[in-house]
Amino acid sequence: MKYYLVAGEASGDLHGANLMKALKQEDPKAEFRYFGGDLMQAEGGTLVKHYEDMAFMGFVEVVANLRTILKNMSLCKKDILANQPDVLVLIDFPGFNLKIAEFARKKGLLVCYYISPKVWAWNQKRVLRIKKSVDHLFCILPFEVEFYKTWGMDIDYVGNPLLDAVAAFTPNPDFLKNNMLLSGKKIIALLPGSRKQEISRLLPDMAKVAGRFTNFQFVIAGAPTFDAQYYAPYIGGIHIPVVFNATYDLLANAEAAIVASGTATLETALLNVPQVVVYKGNALTIGIAKMLVKIKFISLVNLIMDRAVVKELIQQDCDYHNISNELDKLVGLDDYRKQMLANYDLLDQRMGTPGASAKTAALIVKYASKK
Repeated sequence: MKYYLVAGEASGDLHGANLMKALKQEDPKAEFRYFGGDLMQAEGGTLVKHYEDMAFMGFVEVVANLRTILKNMSLCKKDILANQPDVLVLIDFPGFNLKIAEFARKKGLLVCYYISPKVWAWNQKRVLRIKKSVDHLFCILPFEVEFYKTWGMDIDYVGNPLLDAVAAFTPNPDFLKNNMLLSGKKIIALLPGSRKQEISRLLPDMAKVAGRFTNFQFVIAGAPTFDAQYYAPYIGGIHIPVVFNATYDLLANAEAAIVASGTATLETALLNVPQVVVYKGNALTIGIAKMLVKIKFISLVNLIMDRAVVKELIQQDCDYHNISNELDKLVGLDDYRKQMLANYDLLDQRMGTPGASAKTAALIVKYASKK
């Protein structure tokens, strides 16, 4: 069968690649065409548009890049029509993908949505759009099942694909040597995100923290769409190595981590690394979000546990001093570390077992075969 996938950011590329791998197991004749990234491209098929030209985050940023977004949307619609896939698989990225879903449904295509839009956070009436435009919805967060039931909607809960990625991870014993890192000096991992806006707003404060904790070596997890030179202006002359395509290895060797809010917070927890979560956005964007968003936390770890397991430093609280103070606790207070790691164990239990990609692939093939 012919599968058309749409992923618009780094996390979607990761989940899309794992899903493609599972689809090939279910359907040896699978053909792929997609909007995605390097990880999906490594699985084969045809990459139509790379997510580096699509990932705009925040109300203000979206408006500023509206022309590019509309151009990408037009390309996506035309390409889907030209190729007439057996099934369209949309991965997260709701601002873009919900519009693609509505378009594809009107054209009679089978629409599967993998990783539910976070409609429980704000503008919950978007559930009605999903009911009209999506044939099958696959959710990855435990609490989403009950949420959709309140709207009279049955969904498929498949578990979380990050469990697959973490379970498949095999540590590289030569990681430190290959990246010229000191084996006798503990590492603090810096994960400033994969978008330009995140990096420019978060990395300068992260770098300042490195200047205080001189008995540790700080290492940046580089996004695949940039090179080491891109990070240099935000570090301020401090020597901080950047490693690429090795985030899990970096975390596996880290004593603690400073992490931009997003998928990486959950990955860091699943890899058992104490962390502080940071986030800074456009002031207007944050102001609008505060009026609309109905959630108590921004990190996936705290959302899933429904309590403050990890410290969140947002907007004006996200500065050098506060990050430093929290990192002090993570590396210096044994009881503080132990409590966070104990909560991570409870998180593991709540998340369930690996297999999300395989379960989703089996269901997609089943639904597509019926159609």
